[in-house]
Amino acid sequence: MKKKITFIVIVLIFAFLGYNYLYQEHRDIYNEYAQFSVLPNDILKEFKTNSSIAEGKYLNKTIEITGTVTEITETDITINNAVFCNLSTNLETKKIKINTKIIIKGRCIGYDDLLEIVKLDQCNLKK
Repeated sequence: MKKKITFIVIVLIFAFLGYNYLYQEHRDIYNEYAQFSVLPNDILKEFKTNSSIAEGKYLNKTIEITGTVTEITETDITINNAVFCNLSTNLETKKIKINTKIIIKGRCIGYDDLLEIVKLDQCNLKK
């Protein structure tokens, strides 16, 4: 009987730990400190030169990009034709105009070698 109770307690502990591991809270990029502050062409050059080193450095990290807006869609903007930013809210694109200089913070999700552009998501304008 004592072995059954011990076994059940161990199973419950592992189930609890597994659940907490799988269903972690989402990151709040807006309130996170940016680990890197880079220019769009510099980060693009790093990914083009050696993408595996750049991925190790930037992937899934919060970064700040300073540059000029070159393209705007409903939910996304492109900075210096080098960094694609998916914004967290659609309202932010209404504040932005093409050829304006901005600072944006987001999470680096990688490099698209087909389009030759670095991608960020959960982006917010820095105020």
